[in-house]
Amino acid sequence: MKPLSGFRSYCLYLTISVRSAIQTKEGTGVMPSSLSVQMTTQISNVKSPRQSSSFLFTSTMDVCASSSPTLREFGCEQNLLSRPDGSSSFVQGDTSVLAGVYGPAEVKVSKEIYDRATLEVVMQPKVGLPGVRERAREQCVRETCEASLLSTLHPRSSLTLVLQVVHDDGSLLSCFLNSACMALMDAGLPMSCLFAGVTCAIDTDGQVITDPNAAQEKESRALMTFAIDSTERRVMMSSTRGSFTVHELQQCIAVSQKASDKIFQFYRDSVRRRYSKTL
Repeated sequence: MKPLSGFRSYCLYLTISVRSAIQTKEGTGVMPSSLSVQMTTQISNVKSPRQSSSFLFTSTMDVCASSSPTLREFGCEQNLLSRPDGSSSFVQGDTSVLAGVYGPAEVKVSKEIYDRATLEVVMQPKVGLPGVRERAREQCVRETCEASLLSTLHPRSSLTLVLQVVHDDGSLLSCFLNSACMALMDAGLPMSCLFAGVTCAIDTDGQVITDPNAAQEKESRALMTFAIDSTERRVMMSSTRGSFTVHELQQCIAVSQKASDKIFQFYRDSVRRRYSKTL
């Protein structure tokens, strides 16, 4: 008897696992949610020449197309600091962040990269010293900025982004991302695309809350923050916390992509208003 190939044996194992799980669900024939999550993850890992990495989000976009996400009021001011090469103050509701960009400048030999610029992100809390949470947020912002900046145009140089918390009333990471993007624009650094940060919370009833405040974040069972690019509305970065299903993740991504349109329009209006006064 010939042994089964890897893909055929995998499909046979998956079929047997699904049948046994359905039969053991008290005879109801309903698949457990935990099993459906595991199946989706395993199937997405099967390599196929016709498989697309974005197939998980197609159906969710159609479902959420009719709903319009609500965001808190925005506020932004650029070029408000004299020492940085670019600066911005971004406000989302009662959450406020200050950002400053320094560079391109000379870099230490130990941190020098021969073919691109070195980006360093420093995050300062409102009170006290930065901890583990701040370091994790620094990494999220740094990876997003590195993906959008054309750092190869400034090799063997350094870029420093300093983020200062003024007030935290929820959706702090998305406010960091939006403030960083406006500061990079003010510094005149070359970028392949802009990016917008959107935070979504899932409450105990399964409802998605866009741009939640601190009280809504505390009562939610899951919190997700996404960085969306301005060209193709793709997810550049994601930060998640809590428990959620694959469908809820897809729904939050679709809502964030739709909410990013409002943020990008705010970018345009803010820059247009600024330069219309100087011309």
